[in-house]
Amino acid sequence: MMKKLTKVISTAVAVASIALLAACGKSTAKAATTDKTIKIGILQQINQTALDDARKGFVAELAKHGYKEGKNLKLDYLNAQGDQSNLKTMSQRLAKDKNTLNLAIATSAAQSMQQADSKTPLLFTAITDPKSAGLATNLKHPDKNATGVTDMVNVAGQIKLLKKLVPKAKTVGLLYNAAEANSVMQIKLAKTALKAQGLKVVTKTVASTNDVSQTTQVLAKQVDAIYVPADNTVAAAMATVGKVSVATKTPVVAAASTMVQAGGTATNGISYKELGRQTAKMALKIIKGKTPKQLAVESPDKVSVVVNRNMMKKLNIPVSRVK
Repeated sequence: MMKKLTKVISTAVAVASIALLAACGKSTAKAATTDKTIKIGILQQINQTALDDARKGFVAELAKHGYKEGKNLKLDYLNAQGDQSNLKTMSQRLAKDKNTLNLAIATSAAQSMQQADSKTPLLFTAITDPKSAGLATNLKHPDKNATGVTDMVNVAGQIKLLKKLVPKAKTVGLLYNAAEANSVMQIKLAKTALKAQGLKVVTKTVASTNDVSQTTQVLAKQVDAIYVPADNTVAAAMATVGKVSVATKTPVVAAASTMVQAGGTATNGISYKELGRQTAKMALKIIKGKTPKQLAVESPDKVSVVVNRNMMKKLNIPVSRVK
């Protein structure tokens, strides 16, 4: 009986040892895929909440999959602060670094990065129209070294939301920076949607954040509500837009959820952190051997109604109107 027991124990130990060795083998294999240091250059166009969130989401998703700074990931983050000359200089620097891939956040950053380096895999995020920006001729089958995730949301849907928000509105103001290609494209779509709703349009442009306060005040006096596209200049001054909105009782529908949180009233928009995470998932595919030409440009995975309840309350607008 003792011999049988000893034999059973020996067999169990042997099986356990084999299982342990197999597990170690799997662990080692997994580690091998992440031990090599991955170098990623990040070029951000300007300091702006949505763009910051996209970057944070990107880094967080990489960490979730085992790529962490100081361990097996080296990030070279550069911010041009909205300066075109900075974009050019920073793009050229990243081009010389021989990174595994580069990430460009916002249109001008992506255009500058692609001009400086047409070979290194380039991912872009927080870009509305990659095709008109010249980043890819075919979004389903990218033909250059770039692909990524757009932040394009149905503008007509946002205008319908504005109509629900302010059902008695007759005139709607459009506020944007005409130098931003993304904004110009969204404004065209907004004008078409507004006309389809039988609404009049008043357009005002700004060249910098310094223009936002006065221009918004002038515009608010001429309209019943304001629509703002995913414009980096206006987004950086949304707190100012919010103050004017409350003072003049003029609701503001902004294309990006972060713009609503900073001073807008409501939108049918996206989370830029989620956009960054979605872009990181594409980065993981490139790290594992895919090329940008093998990855179609993606649209946001999630779109939802975002409401600034505090602003709604100050403007005496019931939340039920946007549900």
